[in-house]
Amino acid sequence: MPSDRKLILLDMDSTFIQQEVIDLLANHAGVGFEVAAITELSMRGEIDFKESLARRVALLEGLSESILSEVRSEISLSIGAREMVEGLHAAGHCVAIVSGGFENVIAPLLDAEGIDYFKANLLEITDGKLTGKTIGQIIDRQAKADYLQELAEKLDIPLNQTVAIGDGANDLGMMAIAGMSIAFNAKPVVREFAQAKIDDGNLAKVLELIA
Repeated sequence: MPSDRKLILLDMDSTFIQQEVIDLLANHAGVGFEVAAITELSMRGEIDFKESLARRVALLEGLSESILSEVRSEISLSIGAREMVEGLHAAGHCVAIVSGGFENVIAPLLDAEGIDYFKANLLEITDGKLTGKTIGQIIDRQAKADYLQELAEKLDIPLNQTVAIGDGANDLGMMAIAGMSIAFNAKPVVREFAQAKIDDGNLAKVLELIA
């Protein structure tokens, strides 16, 4: 393995993919407006991410498990995402995703795209229907930072050889400890914080930034 091997950790929704998975699920459940209102409260800092997620997932109770594959088919990768992954792998780097979204939806897609590691929330499903709850750890800002640290240690890659890429406040924790931070189509607070920016929605630009 090259001595300059890097770990690139990306956010999922509105970063590696163009959509927000919770919004796609909410539309199928007929609660798009309600979910958007809770998201707005969270973005304004009136409720934290864990409460926001719990309240939004509760609105999905009773949704059929079969909807997950439909939602998966509605997801599109961000421009340049596949080119970025192929280029990073060709250079010997490791590519991982950490998401406040849902593993039940995104795991097959990430496996198909050759993502080395990923972590996301897990929707609880009973008798073929969503229960309105999640299982296990909630992937919030701190959990994303912790995952970067864990993966770097597991892969024996120094933190100064890691790159964190995201668009929202939830990504600031991992961006703070990464060797390089890249804001991707990001909210103002993230653009101001990050060391580099991609504003045209093309993830292939990552290859130029870390070269």
